[in-house]
Amino acid sequence: MNKLNNIRIVLCQTSHPGNIGSAARAMKTMGLSRLHLIKPRKFPHAEAVAMASGATDVLENAQIFDTLDDALAGCALVIGLTARQRELSHAAISPRAAAAEALAIAADLEVALVFGGETSGLSNEELIRCQRLAHIPANPDYSSLNLAAAVQVLAYELRVASEEAPQAGGKRLQPATHDEVEGFYIHLEQTLIAIGFLDPALPKRLMLRLRRLFTRAGLQKEEVNILRGILKSIAEK
Repeated sequence: MNKLNNIRIVLCQTSHPGNIGSAARAMKTMGLSRLHLIKPRKFPHAEAVAMASGATDVLENAQIFDTLDDALAGCALVIGLTARQRELSHAAISPRAAAAEALAIAADLEVALVFGGETSGLSNEELIRCQRLAHIPANPDYSSLNLAAAVQVLAYELRVASEEAPQAGGKRLQPATHDEVEGFYIHLEQTLIAIGFLDPALPKRLMLRLRRLFTRAGLQKEEVNILRGILKSIAEK
């Protein structure tokens, strides 16, 4: 099985169609084919086709979504690319470490790498939906990296990791999918409000801190089921 087939590249609100085409080219050169676009400003577009330089099949098969949650449906691991550390976010790992973890999960399940728009990158709301953050080290005096170039760096690391990764052996726990984790967070927030622990009028950053806690834990499918069972029991009592 080609693990790269279980990896999707997600571009959020891309402004320039040429960057979409260049990202498609970067993907195809490294064996990636699944491109997901969230509200691209101009797509389809002739400039995207021109910059794809032959990777038109990636563009033609690209899927377009209105929300990040829709684009991440079914993913067991979501890695967001960020240029800087954000408050209340988890520590960023290297592209090499991100690729190794992505390939380990992609042996059985879906993985997404998420890239923000050209101007400001991923928003805090988008970042909290990622289980991991990755940061590409760059010259601190000039750290501006083109979107397609960032895709190329991660695509290359994925390619290298896919060729070097040993065959998985033995049974391993199954990570919860993005949908299951988000469903748990909704259930958790509703329960905390119901028992009076969370005031919806003054939520402060409670849910953000709880997201960070559970993200560090790396929730498995069985663990989410247990946690939701506990929440259900609380509600019944």
